[in-house]
Amino acid sequence: MLTRLCTVLGAGLRWFALGVFGLLVGGCASSFPPAPTSAASPDYRYIIGPGDSVNIIVWRNPELSMTVPVRPDGLIAAPLIEDLQAMGKTPTALARDMEKALGTFIRDPVVTVVVTSFVGTQSEQIRVVGEASKPQTLPYRQNMTLLDVMIAVGGLTDFADGNGAKLLRSAEGNTQYSVRLADLIRRGDISANVDMRPGDVLIIPQSWF
Repeated sequence: MLTRLCTVLGAGLRWFALGVFGLLVGGCASSFPPAPTSAASPDYRYIIGPGDSVNIIVWRNPELSMTVPVRPDGLIAAPLIEDLQAMGKTPTALARDMEKALGTFIRDPVVTVVVTSFVGTQSEQIRVVGEASKPQTLPYRQNMTLLDVMIAVGGLTDFADGNGAKLLRSAEGNTQYSVRLADLIRRGDISANVDMRPGDVLIIPQSWF
């Protein structure tokens, strides 16, 4: 009886091991292509979003110059301008729109807009979810890299499967890439560093082992 029980248990363990092996092989087979090292666009221009603060400078009109927040609805309010759309515009485009609005009240206004606090539009923010020490949303910066993002979120947790992480790139129709966070952060392999693009989502899974 004991011999038969051992035989049954042995067969069960073999099937279990084969199942685990199949899962591992299947996971490797479904892995995503590595993220391209270079992805930053040289003609990138910052797009204003809700939560940003913009400094409005009206030449020769200091009483009209001030720093104002971009409201959650994407509008700003300033002297002589009750509501003006700011979200989705570059600072230069917003300045031209303000000149048109102020032209009703003053002659040939010259406006400069400087963004002083950056949040950006949701479509361009970098999102980090999963096993990061501080998962969060970050404003995109020109030439931002994967290493910059990992520094901002405090690195990986002890339970992270860093080399199993993936990058979801909305700018390419939600194409998914694999990234080697463990090699980059824990082994100092700088070849694992890649460019980020506006709207990227970094997903860091938990390790099974």
